[in-house]
Amino acid sequence: MNKSNQFKGVMWALIGAIAMSNVYIFSKAALSEIHLIQFGFYWFGLGLLWNLIYSVKTKKLQHIKGFSRSSYIAIGVIGLLELVSTTLFFIAIKSADNPAVISFLADTNPLFVAILGVVLLKERFNLIELLGMVFIILGALIISYKGDTGLNNLLIPGSQYILLSVSLYAIAIIYAKRKIKLIPPAILNINRSLLLFIFSLTLLLSYGFSIKISWMVFFNLLIGSLLGPFLTGLASYTSLQYIDASKSSIIRSSRSLFVVIGAYFYFGTLPQSYQLLGGLFTLTGVIIISLGKSLPKYRKKTLNLSS
Repeated sequence: MNKSNQFKGVMWALIGAIAMSNVYIFSKAALSEIHLIQFGFYWFGLGLLWNLIYSVKTKKLQHIKGFSRSSYIAIGVIGLLELVSTTLFFIAIKSADNPAVISFLADTNPLFVAILGVVLLKERFNLIELLGMVFIILGALIISYKGDTGLNNLLIPGSQYILLSVSLYAIAIIYAKRKIKLIPPAILNINRSLLLFIFSLTLLLSYGFSIKISWMVFFNLLIGSLLGPFLTGLASYTSLQYIDASKSSIIRSSRSLFVVIGAYFYFGTLPQSYQLLGGLFTLTGVIIISLGKSLPKYRKKTLNLSS
């Protein structure tokens, strides 16, 4: 692979990390002003618009004609999993005091993917990946622990939602790995945004929420929906055309650092020192797992937990 393609892959992965980091910032800003149902109506409605414009211009929608029945079923299952996962994600953002903390906890995703890969796909992981998992678990425990002795106050606000969200998203990834081969990412993005928009619209009409919001909130939704439902997915998938998934994963893990910086300038908040330490553990774990997958000499030293 030439240096030009390597540079393109790194830049697309970095764009994806920066775009995703801003999702935490702009969604938190909007959710501080409006209800979650109003947020979903605008966020996913606008996200659906961006994805449709891109798919029409690039003629991605033509692929639908060749889909089999199993492809439609797979799209539906993945869409439903992502509907619940994404809803929990934004509940976590709304509940948390600082979106950077939620971003750190979201870095546990490789852990869930690895575990489900062993259980469901009979995959194996090596000792280096196991070490990375330990770091991620320790980081998540450090970040989530609130310090109170009561069970109800044991975890910081939003941590339970993001961990559930990440676990469901991991199931969606594993299912996609088993079922999806010929479906373009743009179609998956449209399906996800469409289902979430319909879900939000149904709730909006059922509970009688107004669609009237301030211009400042709309600005946050406009920018956030462009960066989140559209640019993040596009950049992440495009990076994989030029560089290995492990390298792309390491670069994307820098997202949390951008969230910390953005949250400080936008909200004037910083995570607690122990939360930063936990975040450092999770980031280290992600990097270790990614390196473990990219080192062939360790492939023989694998652990199979599926037996």
